[in-house]
Amino acid sequence: MKDVQKKSLKKLGFLALGLFLLNFASYYIYKRFDVTQDKRYTLSETTKKIIDGVDSPMLIDVFLEGNFPADFKKLQSETRQLLEEFTAYNSNISFQFVNPIEKEGERVEVMKKFFEKGLTPINVTVEEKGKQTQEVVFPWAVANYGDKGAKVQLLKNLMGASTEKKVESSVQHLEYAFAEAIYKISKEKQRKIAVIKGNGELDDIYIADFLKTIRDNYYIGPITLDSVVSQPIKTLKALNVYDLAIIAKPKEKFTEAEKQVLDQFIMNGGKTLWLVDGTTAEMENLYNETGSTLVSNNDLNLTDMFFKYGFRITPQMIKDEYGTPLKLASGKEGSESQMETYNWKMAPFIYPASKKHPIVKNTDGVKFNFCSPIELLNSNIKTTVLLESSPYSKAIGTPSVVSLEMIAEETSPKEYTNGGLIPVAALLEGSFTSMYNNRVLPFKDSTFLNKSVPTKMIVISDGDVIKNQLDKGVPIELGFDKYTGQFFGNKEFILNSVNYLLDDNGLINIRSKDVTLPVLDKQSVHDNYNQTQMLTVALPIVLLAIFGFIFTYLRKKKYSY
Repeated sequence: MKDVQKKSLKKLGFLALGLFLLNFASYYIYKRFDVTQDKRYTLSETTKKIIDGVDSPMLIDVFLEGNFPADFKKLQSETRQLLEEFTAYNSNISFQFVNPIEKEGERVEVMKKFFEKGLTPINVTVEEKGKQTQEVVFPWAVANYGDKGAKVQLLKNLMGASTEKKVESSVQHLEYAFAEAIYKISKEKQRKIAVIKGNGELDDIYIADFLKTIRDNYYIGPITLDSVVSQPIKTLKALNVYDLAIIAKPKEKFTEAEKQVLDQFIMNGGKTLWLVDGTTAEMENLYNETGSTLVSNNDLNLTDMFFKYGFRITPQMIKDEYGTPLKLASGKEGSESQMETYNWKMAPFIYPASKKHPIVKNTDGVKFNFCSPIELLNSNIKTTVLLESSPYSKAIGTPSVVSLEMIAEETSPKEYTNGGLIPVAALLEGSFTSMYNNRVLPFKDSTFLNKSVPTKMIVISDGDVIKNQLDKGVPIELGFDKYTGQFFGNKEFILNSVNYLLDDNGLINIRSKDVTLPVLDKQSVHDNYNQTQMLTVALPIVLLAIFGFIFTYLRKKKYSY
């Protein structure tokens, strides 16, 4: 008996010593293991580099706290676990979950402040004990670092998607969203963006939300091309200081000298974001007594330049059955106009064509307005279609008349036979050939290049994609339609495009990470209810009973005398 007790005490001593040594070692050696199939909690190397740069305390306030449905609890759980990975990797990062409207008396004031900061809430239905209640949820987080702050949208706004689908898409986006916010407030601005002026491009007030959003990451400056007339070389040198040029909805022809400046900017490795209309169609021109307008080719004198780079924007309009809502007055009820919503086929709602590419992966559809087909030509340039029209779409030639009466047209799939899937946004990457190769130059340039260094450009056949609406003369968020109250993915698409063109740290590639949430198949459970019940209830009890029987038998056999 004493020998047994001595052996037991010895085992207990070894166990205590082992636990002590393990605890001591864990203080100096730290390791977390990700056993998920999709490695969702394994941070990418890019994210690690970004959070490595946080060398002083950073606090992340997460407002996803309160009484809400299971789908939001899943989003809350995934957010918490991701941030735990951040804090485990860099102890300077800390986070807390906060319910901003927990105090009933302060709800209205707090909600007002959140609205002013762009942290818009959503209403959700909560079922509890057979009763349904409406709750306000703020699916946002704010990262604070010194005197800088950045907001993080936790729930993506996928129009028409179920809450379950929105949550799954949002979880895919979490690492990128937090990494981008941390990068924005912890790194100094380096890249420079030139907004091209002088050819009837959009006024700053119509791209104000875009400029306001990117100014935290990049330096922004206007470059006016009309100065080329007197000082072409000086204009080119001024433009070459920038890394990206944005040409947003020009309406006036480019001169040959202006084209040479843009061409040589590209030859020297400059990135370009072209947002160019193929036609003269404008929604504002339809609001007249006839409700119609004549649409023609938007001749900007850029066709030969685009052809040399490997694409064409054809002077046509795309009519798509997958249109966006348009509100029109249909009569009066009392003293107020009665408004009705129609499907406006000339403003397509376009989803990503290449869901694997990081620019459009996991993004919502984009609203276009009188867009034109993009023809990608055979060349040595790598091309990727980013956005294309639906299978039920077709091109309408110009000149032609567009009328609001088109909302009443009845169509059938036969009208779109051999049509559809028309590119409206494309990425081109490679070494471009100058359009002035073996041609007389508009102005002399001793540094002229016939071939570019490897570079890239994105072309979008509608300038309105970057255009924000105004409310009482004040710019509102890009992608929000104040007439229908709906959000579209325009802002995310444009920002992703800019980030991709300028990305030198691989941040955009985080978007390529695939995360799959395990979702219960309710229909399968219903169809196999008895089998499911046996697996989830009876089987664990049987296994526990077998284990208990074997354990008791072995214990009796060992200690019986």
